[in-house]
Amino acid sequence: MSDLIDDKTVIAQDVELTVYADAQKRQTACLIQYSGNRVGKCFHLDLTAPSHVAGRSPDADLRIDEQSVSRKHVKFSQRKGAISVLDLGSANGTFINDKRISSEIKLQDGDFLRLGTVLLKFFASNNVDAIVQDKIYRMATIDAGTQTYNKQYIVDTLESEIKFHRNRRQPLSIIYFDLDHFKKVNDTYGHNAGDTVLRQTAKIVTSAIRKDDTLGRFGGEEFIVILPNTPLATCRDLAERLRREIAAYVFKLEQDKGGAVNHRQTVSLGIFELNSAITTAEELLEKADQKLYTSKTSGRNRVTA
Repeated sequence: MSDLIDDKTVIAQDVELTVYADAQKRQTACLIQYSGNRVGKCFHLDLTAPSHVAGRSPDADLRIDEQSVSRKHVKFSQRKGAISVLDLGSANGTFINDKRISSEIKLQDGDFLRLGTVLLKFFASNNVDAIVQDKIYRMATIDAGTQTYNKQYIVDTLESEIKFHRNRRQPLSIIYFDLDHFKKVNDTYGHNAGDTVLRQTAKIVTSAIRKDDTLGRFGGEEFIVILPNTPLATCRDLAERLRREIAAYVFKLEQDKGGAVNHRQTVSLGIFELNSAITTAEELLEKADQKLYTSKTSGRNRVTA
């Protein structure tokens, strides 16, 4: 086992950048995770070690616990300070800057590396300043109110997923939902109560989706769920589950004017699956938004496909 250092970062709260101060002392190369359930995680590669194996296995030097990553997915090798990567026969492939590799390839500073559906960015040892800037960028991708991803991150991720799933000819679906009559919640109980409803709704959805799925707040009371490798029928089942769980949940709210109240909340959902006519994230979002609009105008608290 190589001496690989696996630092955990907290994107929305770690403003002192202590992880990167440590990196500067060690002068190591590193990978920063850009998608999946550990966005912002920094993997430092010890340049004194000849190689590191990355994958889902508990025995991997660099463990990436995501379903689309093979147990032993790739090997990183170090020669004279340069890092190269070799796919180890993974099920979902290894891509550098969206090109699948079939042999050992030397990594260049700033390269994007995709293992299955997990995206990472490579930084060379002499580029710590860029790592710090990247950290700041990652902090800007989190919605502070719900601790989910923000609109820009959702759009960027969806663009990447569309390209990946089209190349792999795999299904990709999204759920577009919003909270019914949410303005009334704010007007009746106050904005603090409304913020509680948003946060609790995000927690309910987070607990129901898979690790490879992505939840983000798209604006106001609107949310998006990106579902990789998911056909429309499976997407519909999940959307119905989310609708039922949110409708059954009792929100305990503190009113701005004082006193507590129990509140029931429903959501309306629109779902859509990527098809050959769609080329951009905006087009896919627009299709799902149209389905959401149908749910809203048909009585709310329902799923439309």
